[in-house]
Amino acid sequence: MSPNTIITSASSYTSKQEGSEIIIPAKPNDYEALFKKLDIEHNGEITLKDFKRSLKQLKHPISENPDLIQSVFNSFDSNHDKKIDFNDFKLYLTTTDDQILKGFNIIDQDNDGKLNKADFVHYLKKSLHLKPSDYDIDMLFSQIDYKHDGYITYDEFREFLILMPRLDGSRIRTAYNFIAEEFDLSPDGEVTLINQFLNGFGFFLAGGLSGVVSRTCTAPFDRIKVFLIARTDLSSTILHSRKEIARQIEEGASTKLIEEARAHLAHIEREAAAAAAAEPHHQKTIRSPIIQAARTLYKQGGLRSFYVGNGLNVLKVFPEAAMKFGSFEATKRFLARVEGVDDTSKLSKGSNYLSGGIGGVCAQFTTYPIDTLKFRVQCSNLDSNIKGNDLLILTAKEMYKEGGFRIFYRGLYVGLSGIFPYAALDLGTFTTIKNYLVKRQSKLTGQREEHVKLSNFTVLSLGALSGTFGATVVYPINLLRTRLQAQGTYAHPYRYNGFKDVLQQTIQREGVPGLFKGLVPNLAKAAPAISITYFMYENLKNIFGLTSTR
Repeated sequence: MSPNTIITSASSYTSKQEGSEIIIPAKPNDYEALFKKLDIEHNGEITLKDFKRSLKQLKHPISENPDLIQSVFNSFDSNHDKKIDFNDFKLYLTTTDDQILKGFNIIDQDNDGKLNKADFVHYLKKSLHLKPSDYDIDMLFSQIDYKHDGYITYDEFREFLILMPRLDGSRIRTAYNFIAEEFDLSPDGEVTLINQFLNGFGFFLAGGLSGVVSRTCTAPFDRIKVFLIARTDLSSTILHSRKEIARQIEEGASTKLIEEARAHLAHIEREAAAAAAAEPHHQKTIRSPIIQAARTLYKQGGLRSFYVGNGLNVLKVFPEAAMKFGSFEATKRFLARVEGVDDTSKLSKGSNYLSGGIGGVCAQFTTYPIDTLKFRVQCSNLDSNIKGNDLLILTAKEMYKEGGFRIFYRGLYVGLSGIFPYAALDLGTFTTIKNYLVKRQSKLTGQREEHVKLSNFTVLSLGALSGTFGATVVYPINLLRTRLQAQGTYAHPYRYNGFKDVLQQTIQREGVPGLFKGLVPNLAKAAPAISITYFMYENLKNIFGLTSTR
């Protein structure tokens, strides 16, 4: 960036030596020229939004730093009316020119009206007590020396610093902190936004860790939900198996295949008989499907059966949650630039919901194959001698043999159509209500919004509310997606040709209420799971020092 994009009228200054100082009086027309450059609406007033846009057009060094822009704008706005007129502008520049001139004379050790690198090194180390590296010095010096002639004149010095805020009593210190410390320089001199990268990576890490903790705590609820979604009642499963055997006999299937189907049918009939015998026939019998499902799972494998597939859950949920929250924050930052706001908390409600939906889609697409494999494992025969990693590997091999890698993405379009509204409602609702509460708390306490911290109880409650709302609205879509993923398994032997087919078969067998089968355990799981996730995420953001500025 060349600072002469800001002030081109260097000729409006005259230089002469008087004693050991340079006296360069400012001219009013110079202030007018700069004001016109910044007044992009040409109405004699500059708002903060206008100020940001003009600095970006002029490619000023601070144009990408909202904090520095705000500081300069506040310095101009002496009467705090949130706009700069020419009188404000002139008052600020008169004081600023005096400070910049004094600074130039202090740095110019040999009083020759030119600053070289030795002058800069001496000033940074001796006066500001900084410890700049050679790269830092070269970077700062080259930014000011836009003519690239090896020294800095007063014109170059002034043009670079005229819109640089004076923090901690020195504009040079501000420039050094912004250029040398905010940017990381490689040995080749390439500039990388290391702080922004680490800040962005922190959101992915915080999201991933939050998801792992939450999913492990609520694994039993998830296990019961999948059991209820995938498994139809045993009587209908028996009927389906008998029809399948009749079809195989009619089509002349091999004896081995028919015997395997008969063995499978016999196992289901024994399971149904055992379930009927274990259920006492009196009025106080508990017939809750959730309790029955939990009882069946416990009978099949004890407490461990409630954590079947949880290893996959942990393997899946870290990248899923990381992508969900990381993409959510990245999209918010992008939309903040589009809307022209300096903080994602100032985004419109529509942008918050859109960011949530995009975050959910990115997460779903990334981990969908693991999700499908997990459902297949959970729908396998738990009475089998094959368990653990052996079952996982066997299931993956059988799936690949059945349909190649493509089978791992079966039901993807249905899944994405469900996850977008769910994530949008979940993340969007949480963020919208959270921002409202932060603003409300800020007004009540007089604190700045960035300093307001909601209580953990409030975060937990918001998570439960947003998660329950989103999960209920899109539950039928997720149910149909799960059945597409689990089709042809021990627990769900039915086959489908696609979304329309699974919808029609589900309604035909179970009616419209079948679309909400397993909703209660899903909500029982969703409320604490999402509460824990947001609780962990918000606290980890504070621990990692993550910021929402773009």
